[in-house]
Amino acid sequence: MTSGKQKRAGGGVENGGRDKKAVSRVLMVQGTASDVGKSVLAAALCRIFAQDGWKVAPFKSQNMSLNSYVTPDGKEIGRAQGMQADACGIAATTDMNPILLKPSSDRTSQVVVHGKPYRTMDAFSYRSEYLTEAGEIARAALARLRERYEIVVMEGAGSPAEINLKDRDIVNMRMAAWADAPVLLAADIDRGGVFAAIVGTLELLEPEERNRVKGFVINKFRGDVELLRPGLDWLEQRTGKPVVGVIPYIPELRLEAEDSLSFRAPATDARRNGEQLDIVAIRMPRWSNFTDVDPLLAEADVSVRFVTGKEQFGSPDAVIVPGSKNTAEDLLFLRETGLDRLIVEHVERGGWLTGICGGYQMLGERLNDPDRIESAHMSLPGLAVFPLETTFGQDKVTERVSGRAQGWGEGTAGSGAERQATFEIEGYEIHMGRTVFTGPVAHPFSLVSAAAGEGAPYLEGARSPNGRAWGTYVHGILHNDEFRRDWLNAIRRSKGWSPVAGELIYSRLREEEFDRLADHVRRHLDVRKLYEIMNESMNESMGGSQ
Repeated sequence: MTSGKQKRAGGGVENGGRDKKAVSRVLMVQGTASDVGKSVLAAALCRIFAQDGWKVAPFKSQNMSLNSYVTPDGKEIGRAQGMQADACGIAATTDMNPILLKPSSDRTSQVVVHGKPYRTMDAFSYRSEYLTEAGEIARAALARLRERYEIVVMEGAGSPAEINLKDRDIVNMRMAAWADAPVLLAADIDRGGVFAAIVGTLELLEPEERNRVKGFVINKFRGDVELLRPGLDWLEQRTGKPVVGVIPYIPELRLEAEDSLSFRAPATDARRNGEQLDIVAIRMPRWSNFTDVDPLLAEADVSVRFVTGKEQFGSPDAVIVPGSKNTAEDLLFLRETGLDRLIVEHVERGGWLTGICGGYQMLGERLNDPDRIESAHMSLPGLAVFPLETTFGQDKVTERVSGRAQGWGEGTAGSGAERQATFEIEGYEIHMGRTVFTGPVAHPFSLVSAAAGEGAPYLEGARSPNGRAWGTYVHGILHNDEFRRDWLNAIRRSKGWSPVAGELIYSRLREEEFDRLADHVRRHLDVRKLYEIMNESMNESMGGSQ
């Protein structure tokens, strides 16, 4: 495989013989259904084009997700577009995902416009009152990206054949038409019925939409592709469109998912020596930013279990109560399942406990919602692990932060004999609610907001006297390698186990995984054909088809 610079210098079909005065190329990935791998495929294309020497950016006009990402300027976008920007090697901006819908309940979502909350709306109100304006916002955002970048990889949502939604679509075929973008239609063979899914989707499209589909990608394939060949030949003959790739399933891809958890097995070394920490993450109905636990999935001496009921709880070494889009409702879930009592008993026995964002709020004494911003409950008692209470209002904090964190040291936590270290950390905050302390408590973090620059640091979070229970608003706290390893080793020491050297550098792992994904997709996808498709579309656009 030649390098991107060599390809770029060589001109020709693969790099398109780029004319610096040409409009930017666009390529859109749509799917036959949700969760067919659109986001990961788009990330792979972003990395491939970047490797080939192009300035590339991702774009999704409207995203619905509880897993979000904070841009360098403190704005909130969908996690997938943040991850795709990382794959491109660029800083994420809200133009890459101008409209984000964060479900608050089964019927309502918080509408986030260019990274800031607009209002909470039900689906009918959003479609009838705001969708037209949202479409204009998305078109303007895409136009700005196309002025700054040479290729924009666009991503659709769900299926373009959802006929109940097509009349006011701003994320699939109508967005493709606005951009005059060629479309790759991706399908997941793991679900079964892949040929029916592709042909059925095409049949439900209008003729001009069908013409916009320039090829198919069959994703998550397992087995011998030659056994699939008769079906591929039939599909191409039936539709007159090429299958540009059959992408084998890629195991244990350590890149964050957007809307579903990836259950990955830990490394085998820890299984051999038998010293794996058993860490439980509470999987609540409205768990948000579940990528907070991703680094633990890559640690060889850690086994993570995702628990939804008390019968699964067992006797863990540590428990994580993660973030939530609706803290009150997820607190009620803990009570309904009996997990609240198990968590408190775990702490009372000297167990380790971490609360992140909404989970941190639940570990306080009370949640107050006098204006019923988050739920119908004006006030709810918390688990009372920390002396704090949180009151919800209209304002929302979204910012990147950095600073220092207090570690646990080498002695027994709380004994006075430990030699504690401090660690440089960074992360981001996304939360509703303001927290006040009702009693004295140790604050393990000293932070500065990125927006404040060199402003005065502020104390953040809470830690129990024995050091084993701690909470913070900082998402991504466990992505800080030295801090994470110090915490894990403190748990190990409390079990009488020897500490383990920190070998995992999670940011490096992500970069390696982006390259692994790109290499995998490049081997099984006709990249040359994609450049031809983009060039043909660009030439038609310059000829006046828009």
